Amino acid sequence: MSDKVVLTYFDGRGKMESIRWLLATAGVEFEEVFLTTREQYLKLLSDGALMFQQLPLVEMDGMKLIQTKAILHYIAEKYNLHGKDAKERVRINMYTEGLIDLMEMIMALPFQSDTESKLANIETKAKERYLPVFEKALCEGIHLVGGRMTCADVLLMECSLMLEEKFPGILGDFRNIKSFQGRMTQCPAIKKFLESGSKRKGQPDARYVETVCKVLKF
Repeated sequence: MSDKVVLTYFDGRGKMESIRWLLATAGVEFEEVFLTTREQYLKLLSDGALMFQQLPLVEMDGMKLIQTKAILHYIAEKYNLHGKDAKERVRINMYTEGLIDLMEMIMALPFQSDTESKLANIETKAKERYLPVFEKALCEGIHLVGGRMTCADVLLMECSLMLEEKFPGILGDFRNIKSFQGRMTQCPAIKKFLESGSKRKGQPDARYVETVCKVLKF
């Protein structure tokens, strides 16, 4: 059985980026297969590789995994980035699902029109609904749950950087989150992932959008 971890997606962020972040934080090497044609996607369907005909696809431990949250939970459990008991895990899951909700709003922007109004809505929701939750949680410790790094911390790092790309200065009133960012960059694995030449993807461009639309036909 191959012990390689293989990610199949597009050459861009999307829903795979959080998975890249978590694997990189865990120190797991992975290979990537980038879809560029409709035929590649149809072959995955005909081979039965996509349970619900959806991406991303992660192959690891002899399994073909889909559904982003399920994949993140598996990686977190496998590499000790989840809670030590059911109460910690549910708190972590609440945090991560909130972060995913916010990041998916940003992910959708390149595929939408009237982005100016949507950006304003995202900024408002980030400041009023999401960031205050994490700012308060970080008043109580250097990590969100359990006094150690978990997948919730990793996704908060990813999300906070995404927000700063769109809204420079957005963390001005969220000092705990800004301090948290500084601590997270001291983690060797995260520091390496943030360096130029890593497998971290940049902001989506027109080519990425064109490829996704062509492959998935939407």
